[in-house]
Amino acid sequence: MGAPHQLSSLTCNLTIMQAKNVDFQSTGTLFVRYYLSAGNNKRIRLDTREISSKSDLCWNESFSLDCFGSQDSMDSLNQQNVVFELRRRNKVPVLGRIGGSQLLGRAEIPWKEVCESPNMEMEKWVTMGQVGVSKPPKLQVAMKVQVLPAMEETERRRNRNVKKWDDECCGCKDFHGYRCEDYDIFALAALEAF
Repeated sequence: MGAPHQLSSLTCNLTIMQAKNVDFQSTGTLFVRYYLSAGNNKRIRLDTREISSKSDLCWNESFSLDCFGSQDSMDSLNQQNVVFELRRRNKVPVLGRIGGSQLLGRAEIPWKEVCESPNMEMEKWVTMGQVGVSKPPKLQVAMKVQVLPAMEETERRRNRNVKKWDDECCGCKDFHGYRCEDYDIFALAALEAF
C-alpha cells in the first residue's frame, strides 16, 4: 500500500458583478453562463439570473464551491480556466421565453492567474471576444481561492453547523418543541397518506 494522500479543502468564490459596452437594440434579457472544471474532463455549468437588457447590467451574484482534493487535484486546477459567456435571450411579450440564447461574447480566466495573485484573489474586467464589434462587451468578475488543510476545514464546518447542547431545552427538541422521533412519525404518516 502507498502512503495516504493528504487531502485539503478548496473553496472557490466567484462573483459576477456587472457588464458594460453591451450594445443591441432588441428587447430581451441578458445573463452570464460560466463553466467550472469538475475534473475528469467534466464541467459544471452555471447561469446567473436574467436581467433586462435595458437595465444597469448589474448582477452582483456570487457562487461558492467547497471541495476536498489531493495535491494532484489542486495542481490540476491550475491548468484549468473558468469560461464566461455573456448571453442574450429574446422575449416575446405573449409567449415569454422562446428558443435558446444567443452568445454575445466569451472570455476565459485561468485559475493559475487567480492562484498566483496576492491573497489568491482578484477582481478584473475581462473583454468578451466578439467578432465585428469596435467596442467589445466587458464583464467585471471577482474570484478568490482559499486552501485549508482538511483538519481545519472539518473543524470550521463542525463549528458552523452544530448547535450547542445548552441552546436546546433537553438536547433533543427543536424550537417548536418537537423531538427527533416526532419527525420520524410525521414522515411515516405522510407516506401512508399517499
